[in-house]
Amino acid sequence: MYKTPASNRLHIGIFGKRNTGKSSLINAVTGQETAIVSEVAGTTTDPVYKSMEILPIGPCMLIDTAGIDDQGILGEERVKRTLVVLRKTDLGIIVVAPDTMINDFEEELIKTFRMKKLPFLFVINKCELPGNTAQDYLESNKLPFIRVSSKTKQGIEDFKKKLMEMAPGHWSPIPLVGDIINPKDVVVLVCPIDSAMPQGRLILPQVQVMRDCLDNNAVALVTKETELLDALRALKAPPRLVITDSQVFEDVRDMLPQEIPLTSFSTIFARHKGDINAYIHGVYALENLKDGDEILIAEACTHHVQPEDIGRSKIPTWLLNYTKKDLHYEVTAGGDFPEDLSRYKLIISCGGCMVNRGEIMHRIQKAKEAHIPITNYGILMAYLSGILKRVVAPFKGGLVELDMEFDAFDDAQKSH
Repeated sequence: MYKTPASNRLHIGIFGKRNTGKSSLINAVTGQETAIVSEVAGTTTDPVYKSMEILPIGPCMLIDTAGIDDQGILGEERVKRTLVVLRKTDLGIIVVAPDTMINDFEEELIKTFRMKKLPFLFVINKCELPGNTAQDYLESNKLPFIRVSSKTKQGIEDFKKKLMEMAPGHWSPIPLVGDIINPKDVVVLVCPIDSAMPQGRLILPQVQVMRDCLDNNAVALVTKETELLDALRALKAPPRLVITDSQVFEDVRDMLPQEIPLTSFSTIFARHKGDINAYIHGVYALENLKDGDEILIAEACTHHVQPEDIGRSKIPTWLLNYTKKDLHYEVTAGGDFPEDLSRYKLIISCGGCMVNRGEIMHRIQKAKEAHIPITNYGILMAYLSGILKRVVAPFKGGLVELDMEFDAFDDAQKSH
């Protein structure tokens, strides 16, 4: 992995009406012809993503969107895709021209940014042209703005500096394992190889956790579950932590002495990308499921479905064995996520390794607003294996609430 994954970049969404110069602004900032520029309004149809480095912020993702005032049937679809970008946005830019009449389009964006508590900035582009309509409105309403010209490059460097100042302190995801390990600690990573594994490489969560161990000067030892006992015997002392793929929880649990801390890649990503406390509380819904209940399996990426696919095959089988109920499943993938969640009794999210935290937190917030419990793969599998308390214990001092509900559900699990 030679580049920072898109999911770990600060996502800067560029919004505005058609022909205000959103695409030309991105080209001016990146110094490349990244986005198509035309005098014809509505040239940008689908969101365009451009990875770049803005020092000292670091890796960023600039997202060029279709005009929020796009028209017609296709225009409506483009606007919908533009609004999906809002779910991923960490910092919002609203582009206007000097003579732009600011109205409901921009005001709705302002409302959304404020509701999401996201920083935003108006950019008056094409400032070489006459007109003060936009600036007068922004000044009278005390809204932050900067004047630039994508054509002459006036104000572009100041705009970059402004982005650095505005970058929210919380945008960088919560650590993977850096806050729970120490330099020189031995960390064992258990990475099973099955038909769902990509040929010749590890999956992204495993690579990222391994890199985080190395960045924190720990010793990362990688093995399959079939060689775990050999790896443990080769060590002079027990490892500081064992991190396993959730699919082999029970195998690793049975091999690993109770005193050795254990967690999983999915549990790490539950904290890194989402709200692990919401996932812990959400998994309790398993005890109340009934025949005919609908469950949403929410994947955040698209992939070729394998016979051993975790979301489509393994989880339904595990839940049938655990609940003994006739449950119905719907699977969504990539950017798809239903607007109406009311028919579901439980949402099970993937780890979210391919999307940023904003997208996962959007899904969690939608579930909370609909009063639908939500959990994720790792928390679910730990619960089904009867070791949920054990796999979240390493994070006890890092944003995880271990509460009395565990004791009640320990009793419930014993009945299975």
